[in-house]
Amino acid sequence: MADKDAGTPRVYLARHGETEWTINGRYTGITELELTENGIKQVLGTGKILIGPGKLVDPLKLAHAFISPRKRTQTTFDLLFGGAGKEALLKDEKVTTTEELAEWDYGKYEGLLTKEIRARRKEQGLDQEKPWDIWRDGCEDGETAQQVSDRLDELIKKIYKIQSPYMHGEKPADVILVAHGHLLRAFAKRWLKYPMETPLSMMMEPGGIGILRHVIPVIPAALFMTVNC
Repeated sequence: MADKDAGTPRVYLARHGETEWTINGRYTGITELELTENGIKQVLGTGKILIGPGKLVDPLKLAHAFISPRKRTQTTFDLLFGGAGKEALLKDEKVTTTEELAEWDYGKYEGLLTKEIRARRKEQGLDQEKPWDIWRDGCEDGETAQQVSDRLDELIKKIYKIQSPYMHGEKPADVILVAHGHLLRAFAKRWLKYPMETPLSMMMEPGGIGILRHVIPVIPAALFMTVNC
């Protein structure tokens, strides 16, 4: 990244820590699950190393935090920022819990594995030429890829509104999203203005943090990386 782009605001993507369904690969949308003991350790480790004054995610440089309403993401936010950090953000009205960051609504596929979904759909006479792909086919009685794309585009508009006046470092305007695996991958695609079907080699481990930012002239997502501790 060129020096002229180094001061542009960042968008941090924080995935919630491990749950029991994360371990076995079950699709977890609306189901409320607690973090496992290991999941708590993952998030605490990330927070200790990456979040704090002078660290990668400096709370003093955050313009806003957007959080999914699911319990596992709320817990992750609490663990990442600790009592004082969270209270300071809340006091400054910099925290929003939003359904725009809720995990993909998997509908009838909630709690299933990919192989179970594909087997069920074949029994229904679907996907005879290509296996089911959530990015193309969406979820029965749940969300389509377009519906997920639409709600994320609305959130991206809000983030642009926060960050666009400060593209040259006039004022800290970083944003953090605390959400879910599929949803954050979808967000990265839409930040890049990619269609949802576009392949994107991006895997965020539970408790990991990714980074998106801009280049000048303003083009989204010049940088992406994930960090796990």
